[in-house]
Amino acid sequence: MTDASSPSPVARLVERLSDDIRRGVLPPGMALPTHRKLALQYGIAIASATKVYAKLRELGLVVGEVGRGTFVRDRPMQREWDVDDEARLSSSAVDLSFNHPSWPEQSELLRATLRELATAGDLSALMRQQPPGGRQHEREIVASYLRDVRGIEAESERVFLVGGAQQGLDVVVRAALRPGDAVAVDALTYPGFRMTASLGGLALKPVSYLNGANGGHGGNGGNGGHGGPDLAALDALCRRHAIRAIYTMPTLHNPLGWVLSEAQRRALVQIARRHDCLIVEDATYAYLVDDAPPPIVTLAPERTFHVSSVSKSVATGMRFGYVVAPKAHAVDVKRVIRATYWSLPSIVTAIATRWLASGEVERQEQRQRERARQRQAIAREVLRGMAVVAHPSSLFLWLPLPEGLRMDQVASALAASGIAVSKAQAYATTRHAPHALRLGLSSMSDAQVGPVLAEVRAVIDRLPL
Repeated sequence: MTDASSPSPVARLVERLSDDIRRGVLPPGMALPTHRKLALQYGIAIASATKVYAKLRELGLVVGEVGRGTFVRDRPMQREWDVDDEARLSSSAVDLSFNHPSWPEQSELLRATLRELATAGDLSALMRQQPPGGRQHEREIVASYLRDVRGIEAESERVFLVGGAQQGLDVVVRAALRPGDAVAVDALTYPGFRMTASLGGLALKPVSYLNGANGGHGGNGGNGGHGGPDLAALDALCRRHAIRAIYTMPTLHNPLGWVLSEAQRRALVQIARRHDCLIVEDATYAYLVDDAPPPIVTLAPERTFHVSSVSKSVATGMRFGYVVAPKAHAVDVKRVIRATYWSLPSIVTAIATRWLASGEVERQEQRQRERARQRQAIAREVLRGMAVVAHPSSLFLWLPLPEGLRMDQVASALAASGIAVSKAQAYATTRHAPHALRLGLSSMSDAQVGPVLAEVRAVIDRLPL
């Protein structure tokens, strides 16, 4: 007689296979048996084998590909962050601390592109080292994309290919700044730049931001929940200190979601020129905004470094980005690239530039914009009444916590429910961080968005004030 409290055969097999995957007995990329073979191997019904694989997919441990089978995921949903990273979890069932763009045809697109490359005329060219900053024809492809899609006129000699926007920021810091230089940053800013600045010995000077004029979820505005940096405060800061550069995210600020108006951009440029500051324009999430004002690099090309990538619009594993450098700094950028990583892998640039030239990147950017709007609409509904701050087409939102709740307390409670989030302290450049969380919306499946956000709300509502 079977003990009613004992695990079912499906549950026991899921536990066994999960343990084998996590311990590396079943290594990443390994093909697992077909449903029929798994059923025969473990003496279970084919329907039960199907349930086993469905549960492993739900846990993020395997991936199924139609016509090919089931494979151990190359990167299970497991985080190994160091103390400087945004999250503080070693593992999580649902990761809201990072944005991973995904879409159903992603694998097939890569497979088709690899087939094209395999039949290309000079495949051996992909085995040769590129010149620092990229091959000329691939830099020209990026320059054409910037001109036609982003409205940025930049000669290919000023365009440098880098391993994602984070590496681009590191190259800019090394090429244009020196230890001890002061850089003006928003009071809440991208943690990756904070880390790069710390490694470069830069002195970050926070600039306060304007509250509220343009709404958020509550105000239904298109400029996030804050009106951008306080430019009067920035000007005053530049008068008090020898500010060498201004780091800015004018189109879809991370984490507050603002989009600066053209007037604000021109005012920022005037401040930079008045005080002879360089500008570092981070456009990582700019692709999410339709009809945004002109990028700052078009207003002040002589002093602006424009940095972006395809990692957030196409795939985080596609470490491909670019830097548009002022003409006077182009040689320094090339020297830094040569002295550090020299060049990207040729196969990465070949894939990325094919997708740029064919319009595939532009199509995926449109897909991500539509997806972001749908997810923000769900968030507005599920989190109604909470002080959510977000742009209507952003893939993340900022959640100030109710009075009396601490971010550590809430993040720990969410972790206990299997949800990873980013805490405000990762973004704060001021001494004290607000008690708030940043939630990424792109790493969940469509079916998860509503239930996961509902669980976030439920966890917060259960905590005593």
